[in-house]
Amino acid sequence: MKRNVDMQTPVKPAKFAHFVLRVRDLEKSVDWYEKVLGMKIVHDAGHLAFLTYDDEHHRLALVKTPVETEIVRGSPGLDHVAYTLATLGELLGTYVRLKSLDIEPVWPVNHGLTTSLYYEDPDGNRVEFQVENFDSTEELNAFIRSSAFAENPIGLEFDPDRLLQRYCDGDSLQELRAQGSA
Repeated sequence: MKRNVDMQTPVKPAKFAHFVLRVRDLEKSVDWYEKVLGMKIVHDAGHLAFLTYDDEHHRLALVKTPVETEIVRGSPGLDHVAYTLATLGELLGTYVRLKSLDIEPVWPVNHGLTTSLYYEDPDGNRVEFQVENFDSTEELNAFIRSSAFAENPIGLEFDPDRLLQRYCDGDSLQELRAQGSA
């Protein structure tokens, strides 16, 4: 039986598989990703480690690089990898858990679309944890097309401890997800 291939339609991936990072200190990086993302090593080849946090065979590979030169922030390349959490409570619980391990966010920001905490691994690679600030895809899409987003597509920094306190005090989730609330 003959088969044809579609050479015109761009393929949409079925799912995200993994990413690979070059690191200077493999042990330190493995430890960081185990703590931050709850990853487990599924294969360790000495100079290369495969890790996962779910049923995928690996979500991250870390490769020890012989290059010791630091990359200047803002150079071309990957800026960050983002993970969406289900609730603001999960985001704040992650903040408290990581803070207890002396891992603090380098950039807490409410983008309007999301409330986000960015963390840097030992090599300066950033991981973002985010929660969506709207209850529906329609609201998110309307906001990203709005003049408010056009005027400030980056967002406003916030104090995670203040947001945590307001959350624990029972302030409304809608108010807590608004820019400038913390």
